[in-house]
Amino acid sequence: MYPIIGALVVIASVLGGFMMVGGKLLALWHLNEIVVICGAALGAYVIATPPKVMKAALAGTVALVKGPKYQRVDYVELLKLIYALLQKMRREGMMAIENHIERPTESAIFQKYPKILADHHILDFITDCLRLIVGGSMTPHELESLLEYELETHHHEALGPSQSVQKVADALPGFGIVAAVLGIINTMSIVGSAAPAEIGQKVASALVGTFLGIFLAYGYVGPIASAMEKRAEEEGKAFEVVKMALVASLRGYAPAVAIEFARKLLFSDVRPSFQDLEADLKAAKG
Repeated sequence: MYPIIGALVVIASVLGGFMMVGGKLLALWHLNEIVVICGAALGAYVIATPPKVMKAALAGTVALVKGPKYQRVDYVELLKLIYALLQKMRREGMMAIENHIERPTESAIFQKYPKILADHHILDFITDCLRLIVGGSMTPHELESLLEYELETHHHEALGPSQSVQKVADALPGFGIVAAVLGIINTMSIVGSAAPAEIGQKVASALVGTFLGIFLAYGYVGPIASAMEKRAEEEGKAFEVVKMALVASLRGYAPAVAIEFARKLLFSDVRPSFQDLEADLKAAKG
């Protein structure tokens, strides 16, 4: 909702201010300028960006209209899942969760948390980490180091779409200048034979190219890239929470304490209070 409101405020402010001083909206409509700027930006984007990243960028842009992937209740569910797994390991031994992590879709524990079960990225991360722990051949330091490398790779991949969109934002003012220069070239070719009114129209059309490139870059494409980057960082918290809880457990902390370590990593707007999480864990345990 907020991205839509912001987009409307941007265009209303720019066009409203233009009309307040007597500007006419049709004076800003020049299809040739739109074709040059948007077409060139799209072509350059296709040249520079792998199909996988383009697909992720499109999905990420659409996802901005929706809410965050993980809300407070989802983080609580994630913590409850990890707590249940750690409790089972502590009571029955590490091998007790082997079937659960090998076939999570059939696991009675995982089935209680359908959203996490449906997210194959976080599900694979959880099960892979637990496999390393069940193997029993890694120290806490080794596991933490390995997971940090994996999270770094995931973070780099998650930021790829936003970085690719940001490069388009950086290029749009330049393509606006290209469109403006082409318009000036066209204008100069008829200076000796055209009427002043026609020359003025062509110069105005050329200036619209500069305006459009800057407007799209700073009004829409750049903010979209920033919002995608922020969303990727927020969604990466789920992986950090899992890592912290499992590493703390491997270091010998009780499940409840390990979960508290993980809770501390969450941002304040999605972090459950100690009392609320404790009540949820006791309810799940009971």
